Amino acid sequence: MTVKTATTAQTASASALVSVFAIAALGLGVIFVAGHVQAGTLHDAAHDVRHATGFPCH
Repeated sequence: MTVKTATTAQTASASALVSVFAIAALGLGVIFVAGHVQAGTLHDAAHDVRHATGFPCH
């Protein structure tokens, strides 16, 4: 019984860790794409973020 509980806890911990990395990758991907796209609307929306993260935009 103890081994089964420990295995379940380890699986839940690993699953949570994978979720955190997936969400972080998605967030960084959105910032990266918005920082490099040259569409006028997205450029205006991401303008301050571009300067804050060091992307040149002019």
